[in-house]
Amino acid sequence: MLTRALIVVLVLLNISVGLWWMLRGEPAEQPVPAASGVAQLELIAAGQAPARAPADTALADATAEPANTAPAAPAEPVPVEPVPVAPAADQATAAAPAVAAAPQPPPAPPAEAAPARCAAFGPFADQAAATEAQQRLGTDLLQARRVSEPGNAADTRYRVMLPPAADRAAAQATVQRIQAAGLGDYYIIADGPQANAIALGQYRNREGAQRRLAAVQAAGFAAELTGGEPPPRWWLQGQLATAADANGLRQRSGAAQQRRLACSVLR
Repeated sequence: MLTRALIVVLVLLNISVGLWWMLRGEPAEQPVPAASGVAQLELIAAGQAPARAPADTALADATAEPANTAPAAPAEPVPVEPVPVAPAADQATAAAPAVAAAPQPPPAPPAEAAPARCAAFGPFADQAAATEAQQRLGTDLLQARRVSEPGNAADTRYRVMLPPAADRAAAQATVQRIQAAGLGDYYIIADGPQANAIALGQYRNREGAQRRLAAVQAAGFAAELTGGEPPPRWWLQGQLATAADANGLRQRSGAAQQRRLACSVLR
């Protein structure tokens, strides 16, 4: 029942709207004022040519194409190559500004080694004394060697000597005989090429040495005169260790003098 009543109401509403639409009348059109300098749009019937202004006609004639101009050929499509797209990480790297590497300081020049120092210590009376000095210095004197040089004329000595005995015991027996003969001023040479020889005196002049020689020979001993030339002097040469002090080495060696030496002499 309710549905039928709604249908009837809807039908009456539709009829009322239709009657209002038919009886309402057309509204009057209001003319729209034309803007200054703007061309008006005109509606023309089909097949009718529009009227042109003189200026518009001249412009149209100047820009119009000839009627017999052939239609332009359609433009061929230009192939477009695909642009490779870099990965996001590469794009970020390319977009990032280049960071200049900080200048590195030049490498420090290598430290120069300290120049070698060489010296000679002496003079020593004989080679045995130079050998003992070398042993006292040890590794503080590198490339050590012993060299001799002629002695000074002022150092010339004359010696009265008995030849070396067969051994130390034989030399001691000869000393007892010398003592029994009343001769003094003697000593046994302990080492070196004249080991176990007996020295009976050393003299600066030849005359004094000859008088001593005559007395020994008169006591029955086969003595002889040696010397007459300045004895050689021995020097100890070598390169000083890095931390060694030359003056300290001289004192340890027992040498009276110290000389500078070119290290090239040791090579």
